[in-house]
Amino acid sequence: MRRYALRCNCTECLGTDQCVTDGACIASTSVIEGQERHVRTCITRDQLQPPGQPFYCLSAEGLLNTHCCYTDYCNSVNLKVPSVTKPGDGLGPGAKWGPVELVAVIAGPVFLLCLLLIVGVFLFHHHHQRVYSHRQRLGVEDPSCDHLYLAKDKTLQDLIFDLSTSGSGSGLPLFVQRTVARTIVLQEVIGKGRFGEVWRGKWRGGDVAVKIFSSREERSWFREAEIYQTIMLRHENILGFIAADNKDNGTWTQLWLVSDYHEHGSLFDYLNRYSVTIEGMIKLALSAASGLGHLHMEILGTQGKPGIAHRDLKSKNILVKKNGTCAIADLGLAVRHESATDTIDIAPNQRVGTKRYMAPEVLDETINMKHFDSFKCADIYALGLVYWEIARRCNAGVIHEEYQLPYYDLVPSDPSIEEMRKVVCEQKLRPNVPNWWQSYEVSSCPHIHCLLVSRKMKLGIFSSRLFSEMCACCPAKAGITLFRLNSTVFTAHFQHMSFSQ
Repeated sequence: MRRYALRCNCTECLGTDQCVTDGACIASTSVIEGQERHVRTCITRDQLQPPGQPFYCLSAEGLLNTHCCYTDYCNSVNLKVPSVTKPGDGLGPGAKWGPVELVAVIAGPVFLLCLLLIVGVFLFHHHHQRVYSHRQRLGVEDPSCDHLYLAKDKTLQDLIFDLSTSGSGSGLPLFVQRTVARTIVLQEVIGKGRFGEVWRGKWRGGDVAVKIFSSREERSWFREAEIYQTIMLRHENILGFIAADNKDNGTWTQLWLVSDYHEHGSLFDYLNRYSVTIEGMIKLALSAASGLGHLHMEILGTQGKPGIAHRDLKSKNILVKKNGTCAIADLGLAVRHESATDTIDIAPNQRVGTKRYMAPEVLDETINMKHFDSFKCADIYALGLVYWEIARRCNAGVIHEEYQLPYYDLVPSDPSIEEMRKVVCEQKLRPNVPNWWQSYEVSSCPHIHCLLVSRKMKLGIFSSRLFSEMCACCPAKAGITLFRLNSTVFTAHFQHMSFSQ
């Protein structure tokens, strides 16, 4: 027989106010449709599920207050009626918010603020872009502040003349550079590279070249502008620097470097388009050596110039002027030698030189980075490769070869350092020098024939010995210097011109 031991008060029992159970006594208070309802009764042991926290004994906040107990008549307690709105509920000062309310209150204003900022930035950039596009479309130069620094009748030719004849040779004052840069109207893209783009621009009726660096190349831009403004650097065979500035184009900041414009473009482009005569070859070679010689040369004195090594000399970094001479450009990797302290100023830069033109000591990492002559040797090696490119395009009579890059037949189009090291250092190979450079005679061109035979000169200036010395592991050790190189080229030029007369 089942034994019931617990006695409880009961409001739900018919004919009695008591009940007995083997489970628990229960009392609950609730509000239904605005009316309070109090219930006292018994629940069996089977209804006390799950054990420890039975569903029958749970309260519902704001709806039901329940109390279970386990002694006789223990459910006679008077429970408080649960309030639908507690003093701390709502949005008042004493409110107790749950997680959802807190997220909504915090995220709402933050979202609105971000939205307002985005809209503001968009409107600001849109306005600047419209102004910039309007200027570019109309081709109108912005005259703001121009009259403060430059005479209205000063032309580009006047400006270049002032730069060429200035005492310091270090370029224009910074405020004048900014004025020039901000009054240039860009016309067309004329070149692209890893640094950014090169544009042809207009300033007061004259053409200028504008090299626009991407923001990630800021160090290269700063370094190149710094080198170009070295005192006494200006030379007819080094690209003429005009100005450097950072400009807001309405969307992002552009880094500008403004220089002389040369319509022939780079020596690489020029040799791809045209072949050259012996005289043209000598002019290109002599002017390139002259520019590099001035770059390397140290000028002593209060207005002196440090020695500078290029470190990335190649046909793409040499421009061809209208008169058929060269101008060395792209000084972003250049290093300066401070003779007073015998130190080399190498700017921190992620760029490296062009692998195809790297000297053997650079490829195998044996170059002495503390010795300035090491960098000059590497430049002369690269110049030797440039000379090889020029000589291939010399049309002495009817013979000239198609343009090719150095080592075109030995390495792929974009060689790795390891591939170049294997060819140049391990196999010790160099660009091929055709036999006809040494022995070719042109019977149909008597002045060239006489120059080659009676003067005992081979084609142009490129004897095997001279070229081999320039492309040696270190040209200086082979006895080749820019002074000797200049002398050799100039002698050939003088003899050729003398006979022509």
